[in-house]
Amino acid sequence: MLLLDSATQRRAKMEWSLESVREMVAGGMQSVRECEICAFAIAMCVLLLFMWYCYRVGREHGTSPLRGRYLAGPGRIGGVVGGFMSSDCRGRGKGKHGSLLEEQNGFAFCQSSECFRCTSAGKSLNQRLYHSLQEYAKRYTWSGMGRVHKGVRDQGRYLNSRPTIQRPEVFFLPDLPSAPFFSREVQRHDVELLEQSFPSLLAEFESIYHQPPARSGSSLPPGWKANSTPRGQWWTYYLVNQGTPLVLNVRRCPRAWRVLGQLRTFIANNVFGNACFSVLTPGALITEHYGPTNVRLRCHLGLRVPPSCELVVGGEPQCWSEGSCLLFDDSFLHRAFHDGSPEDGPRVVFMVDLWHPNVAAAERQALDYIFTPGRLEDRDGK
Repeated sequence: MLLLDSATQRRAKMEWSLESVREMVAGGMQSVRECEICAFAIAMCVLLLFMWYCYRVGREHGTSPLRGRYLAGPGRIGGVVGGFMSSDCRGRGKGKHGSLLEEQNGFAFCQSSECFRCTSAGKSLNQRLYHSLQEYAKRYTWSGMGRVHKGVRDQGRYLNSRPTIQRPEVFFLPDLPSAPFFSREVQRHDVELLEQSFPSLLAEFESIYHQPPARSGSSLPPGWKANSTPRGQWWTYYLVNQGTPLVLNVRRCPRAWRVLGQLRTFIANNVFGNACFSVLTPGALITEHYGPTNVRLRCHLGLRVPPSCELVVGGEPQCWSEGSCLLFDDSFLHRAFHDGSPEDGPRVVFMVDLWHPNVAAAERQALDYIFTPGRLEDRDGK
């Protein structure tokens, strides 16, 4: 009897153990299925959060990629940040509303209706700039656009954090090597071509400079513009002004135009590109100012260089030399002066804007597209 009871108990225990194992396995499988459902739900939540984040970032970029860049504030006149005016717009300081040039704390300010920086300034430029980049990427590619996209997206942060010695007014491309002056070797081909063209450029300057005045009451020959200076005279004769050729001036200077066409790095297709003859009379001073961008190097070929003429960029002084090129980054604070006597005659240079050597070909193409003359105009009048 006792043996029977023991056998029955063992069998009951075995049955209970097997049933427990089956239940445990079934429970485990159910837990796994429930975990899969939970994991799927978590993954969906993460995906929705990511899509919401992308939407918010896209809205911020689309409406204000350069937040704070052109807002009114101390040191901002006419929407030009810092207000420092370069040769790109100095010659157009007057309009139908009278003088549009002011000075504050020794720096020149511009509100010209013909200057890209002045007419484009405002919150609406932020949206137009980013939309132009998006149009370019859709038409071509995002490949190689990392720095350009980064620059467009974070202009406000970059420009507000720049030291006062270098502060471009319109566009800053990050991660470019910065220096006030550059060696001629960085653009050797174009520098040598310009220097080889020195005799023909000098002769062409003489031909346009000694023409009779354009009209009665004017002291300037046809095509020349007088720029605002605190003292002395500064005259420019543009072949290309903010990316736009001046047809009449080009016709008078066929040799200079031919030289421009042979340059490999001339900025010919966007608003940052200029080419001109520049004249400083004795006693003249060009007020300290910044250029619009760090993507270019300004090249001066000395045509006539009397004594006591100097260019100061980022606090570093340099002198021009006849027949030689001087390369500098005009996004640094810079000024020029001619302290010679009237007998010395004017200082004359041929000025050309070249690409910064570290701006890649893909970036140049994108910047040409974004800053094509007229592309960023506010057609809605805002």
